[in-house]
Amino acid sequence: MSSQRHIYLQTIAIEEAIQKVKHYLNVGQLVEKETVSTHEASGRVTATPIWARYSSPTFHSAAMDGVAVKAEKTFQAREGSPVYLKKGRDYIEVNTGNPLPQGMDAVIMIENIVQVDEDTIAIEQPAFPWQHVRRIGEDIVATELLLPQNHELSAYDIGALLSAGIFEVEVWEKVKIHIIPTGNEVLDFRLKPEPEAGQVVDSNSQVLAVLARKWGCDVETIPPVPDEPVQLEEAVARALNSSAHIVVIGAGSSAGSKDFTRQVMERFGQVLVHGIKAMPGKPSLLGEAGGKLLVGAPGYPVSAVICFEQLLKPLVYWLAHKPLPEPEKVDVELTRRVPSKLGVREFLRLSIGRVGDKYVGTPLARGAGMITTLTKAQGMTIIEEQKEGLEEGAVVPAILLRDKKELEQVLVIVGSHDNTLDLLANELMGLDRPIRVSSTHVGSMGGLMAIKKGSAHLAGTHLFDPETDDYNFPFIDKYIPGLKFKLINLAIRHQGLIVLRGNPKNIKGIIDLTRKDVRFINRQRGAGTRILLDYHLKKAGISPEQVNGYEKEEFTHMAVAVNVLSRAADCGLGIFAAARALGLDFVPLARERYDLLIPDYAVDDEKVQAVLGLLNNDGFKKKILTLGGYEVDLTGKEMKRKDEG
Repeated sequence: MSSQRHIYLQTIAIEEAIQKVKHYLNVGQLVEKETVSTHEASGRVTATPIWARYSSPTFHSAAMDGVAVKAEKTFQAREGSPVYLKKGRDYIEVNTGNPLPQGMDAVIMIENIVQVDEDTIAIEQPAFPWQHVRRIGEDIVATELLLPQNHELSAYDIGALLSAGIFEVEVWEKVKIHIIPTGNEVLDFRLKPEPEAGQVVDSNSQVLAVLARKWGCDVETIPPVPDEPVQLEEAVARALNSSAHIVVIGAGSSAGSKDFTRQVMERFGQVLVHGIKAMPGKPSLLGEAGGKLLVGAPGYPVSAVICFEQLLKPLVYWLAHKPLPEPEKVDVELTRRVPSKLGVREFLRLSIGRVGDKYVGTPLARGAGMITTLTKAQGMTIIEEQKEGLEEGAVVPAILLRDKKELEQVLVIVGSHDNTLDLLANELMGLDRPIRVSSTHVGSMGGLMAIKKGSAHLAGTHLFDPETDDYNFPFIDKYIPGLKFKLINLAIRHQGLIVLRGNPKNIKGIIDLTRKDVRFINRQRGAGTRILLDYHLKKAGISPEQVNGYEKEEFTHMAVAVNVLSRAADCGLGIFAAARALGLDFVPLARERYDLLIPDYAVDDEKVQAVLGLLNNDGFKKKILTLGGYEVDLTGKEMKRKDEG
């Protein structure tokens, strides 16, 4: 088998891909019928109509505690002119559920009876025939259709079936999926490996397995198979010879020549779809072998999930004879512009929270390999093929990935990144009423703009104005004039140059950024750290053009530190906590005030009040100090302008 790079024959729309597969598969032959015990059939789908064997109830029964009577003997009863009944002759005592005694056709509730003596009662209102009586077949009549074919059985259905004398039911088999992860670089998680450079732990197979089990499937996964055609063929052959209806081949994590999925699929059957008009998920393959469905899932996690959610899920529900559930949606306002490519449907993950009377959606990173975008997302919106993107402020429908009630407990923070926000996020989730933080790192200026548009509860900001020697207030006054707000200090933090352990290039300060052998990594435009850098460059008489790497940007302090750790850069401006977290060295440059801007419209929000409570908690302040590079003397205090003292 030759080794070839990916070649997409022709990408097609998702709906077309699904219909193409349905055309080639025979659902009636692929998924068979089986008989299971009724009490174990919840969640299964009926393969045939079910007819009742028994009526329910099977006898006339009392629906109330009281006495059973012959109704016609009570017709003369009136208020003030009672009818007297004798025990055993005119009435018989009954409890709810008791069979109705022979000859009786009504029940009088016990509270409507006057006990005259041990054997005599008086009633002052007549009973009518079948009063308070559950008649034979009131609920179920023997031989009637109880449940139709292709009905998913609920807990209540199980009760009805047993009541009707149905102790076994014929159902469709559960859809069985066999997942084969592949790749020389993919390590078996069962062995608890420690990956080296170029290696990854197999997680895709387990993400996909959990998704499929939620759809009601039986799933089997095996350890990763190396990129060797013979071994992969053997693994696929075993899967096709098993009871599985669907065989999924998970590609390795790296694109390139060693992906034999297509060739193996063609060895056993035919490829029906190679590439869909979607991003992520474009490399997805669908095929058929021996009447079974073959799936080639992309190696990048987000692409693999899109393949499963958008292609495999509809096919699984079709094979299972179940209707595809309609996802819950809400309209969200986007916090920033999102460009997109024409001709491709893009699935964009969003972090969603309610701010005021609207839902706000913050687009998460779009990399196909970024599994954390799935863990952080509360929803997803779709950018259709004919659009070149979505504008900031656009209101779009979002498919919810979590319960809608959770959105009410999402605190939306937009602005500058700081490691204490992660600490804050963890503490908020530990409250009696947990609060989930949606934190978007767009720089201090981006945070101010989000507040201006009413799209965030809080904004993290550390903008220094050398003219007034003050933080944040001059920028708020300039860009959001008239805003009513509180400015609460989160911490004083230490900014400086993050360098490799031991500082091998002997970087001592800003002046060293002009050296030809020093590669710098910058923060994005609008970030307070970028503004701080520009201030110190200007103060030192250095132009941005003199700094090697000034134009290369990252969005968080930790990303800057990772660039240094991986030797993609020799240094970058960031906080001490980020350097310490990765075992790097630090050249101090400045102390700065990092504040939380709280607009008047969010001050009374319970989530914001929870934040303020934590900031004034001594235990939380101690946790900030353990990060290193922070001072908490002002933490939790409301800041005032310099001219206000």
